[in-house]
Amino acid sequence: MFMYVLRGFFVLGLAAVGWSLAVDSNGSKSAHADLILFAFIAVGFIIIALDIFVPRKSLNALAGLFFGLIVGMVIAFGVSLIIDLIAGSTGDLSTAEGSFVSAAKLAIGVISCYLAVSFILQTKDDIRFVIPYVEFSKESKGAKPLVLDTSVIIDGRILDIANTKILDSELVIPRFVLQELQTVADSGDKLKRVRGRRGLDILNKLQSNENVEIRLLDTVPERGVGDVPVDEMLVDLSLQLNGKLVTNDYNLNKVAQVRGAPVININDLANALKPVVLPGEALAVKVIKPGEEAGQGVGYLDDGTMVVVEGSRESVGQTVELTVTSVLQTSAGRMIFGRIEGGTASPPERSRQR
Repeated sequence: MFMYVLRGFFVLGLAAVGWSLAVDSNGSKSAHADLILFAFIAVGFIIIALDIFVPRKSLNALAGLFFGLIVGMVIAFGVSLIIDLIAGSTGDLSTAEGSFVSAAKLAIGVISCYLAVSFILQTKDDIRFVIPYVEFSKESKGAKPLVLDTSVIIDGRILDIANTKILDSELVIPRFVLQELQTVADSGDKLKRVRGRRGLDILNKLQSNENVEIRLLDTVPERGVGDVPVDEMLVDLSLQLNGKLVTNDYNLNKVAQVRGAPVININDLANALKPVVLPGEALAVKVIKPGEEAGQGVGYLDDGTMVVVEGSRESVGQTVELTVTSVLQTSAGRMIFGRIEGGTASPPERSRQR
C-alpha cells in the first residue's frame, strides 16, 4: 500500500512540474501545454513501470523514506549546481529559458527522491553503507517468525509441538490463509468441510495457548494481488518477513527451497524424531497383513513406521519377534525390514481362548 501511495505522489509531482512549465507567470497556457503535461505524466508511468520489474525486497518503510529523501535531495542539489553552471556559461537566459531550467531542476529533484526512496524500500535488510568510523549493516535480533500454511494448521501436530514449549518464535498466520481455511470449512464436500473445521479448531487452540505467540497478519505481498496462488503468496511473505515457512505440502516445500525461502517440514521433523533402529536389533511387532512378496508380513510400530517381516505371512494377527536386517528412508517415511530367526510366533488370540 505504501508503494502505491508513493507512486501516486510521484506521478502528481511530475504532473505539477509539467503544469508549471506549460503555464507562464501570467497564468496563461502555452501552445503545447496539454502535450507537455501529458509527456510528464507519461514519463512518470514509464519510470514506475521500469521500477516494477526490479525484484521486490523490503526495508523499514519509515527509515527508508527519510534516508531516501535525504539521498535524493543531495543528488538533486548536486545536479542543480551543474545545471546552473552550464546555464550561466551560456549568458543571460530569457524568461522562457529560465522557466525551463527551473522546471528541469524540479523534475530532477522529484525523480531523484522517488528513485532513492524506492531503491531503499526494495533492498530489504541487506543494504550496507559505511560512514567514517561508523558502519551500518543488517543486524538480526531474536528468532525468525514462523509462517504457517493451511496444511500444517489442518494437520494439527503444530499444536502438539507448541505444547512442548520448544517454540520461541512468533507464529504468523496470514489473513489469506485464514480465508482459505474458512473456504474449506464452508465447502460442499463433507471431507473438506471436516478438514476445514478441524483447522479452525486448531487455530483457536493455538490462540489460547500460552506457550506460543500468535499474530494474524493482514499484510498481503505486493505480488499477491490478482489470481496469484496462495502458495506463491506464502513464499513471498516468508521472504518479506525474513522468516521460515512451516508446511506439510511437498510441492510447496520444493518451490520454497528453489526460491531460497527457509522451510520447516513437519513430516521431516516427525521422521527425524522417530526412534533409531539399527540392523541386528530385536523388535516385537504385530503382523497386520500379508506383504507384497511371497512369505512377507507387514506390521507397524507405535509411531506408524512400517515393518516388513520375512517369513511371517502365516502369522497375520500375531505378535512376532524379529531381527532387523535393514532400514530404508523414503519420501513417504521410514521402512524397517526384518526376519524371524530362531523363534516362534506368539499364539493367535483364538488359540489362547481355547
